[in-house]
Amino acid sequence: MSFAPQFFTTAESLVDSLDKKLLVVLRDGRKIIGILRSYDQFANLVLQDSLERIYVGDAYGDIERGVFIIRGENVVLLGEIDCDVEDALPLRQLPIEDILQLQREEAEEKARKDKLRHHLLYKQGFSVDFADNDLY
Repeated sequence: MSFAPQFFTTAESLVDSLDKKLLVVLRDGRKIIGILRSYDQFANLVLQDSLERIYVGDAYGDIERGVFIIRGENVVLLGEIDCDVEDALPLRQLPIEDILQLQREEAEEKARKDKLRHHLLYKQGFSVDFADNDLY
């Protein structure tokens, strides 16, 4: 007698990801890369040798974070990183100072465009929702 494979939709499904390199996207938009060492029934995660990766255009910068504990409710996306594919990506790594400067410039440009868009919508009678800081 053969049984159909079981698919878990709970924290138990993380067992196959232990000791693998993962990318975790958090509710606030941060991207954390690290090796999954532990988790619990609430999907709280412990990542070792972790870093926060900041993307701007076709460039990125890394901030070393070490051991990183993530509360399960803050995880939006979690996926295993294929190291062969990661090395072949057409992205260039920049020093973190340069990336942070580019990120600030990008944020200022976005804020300027949003302010203009909100002003135009307000003039046409629309209510503008300013709660755009949570990706959940």
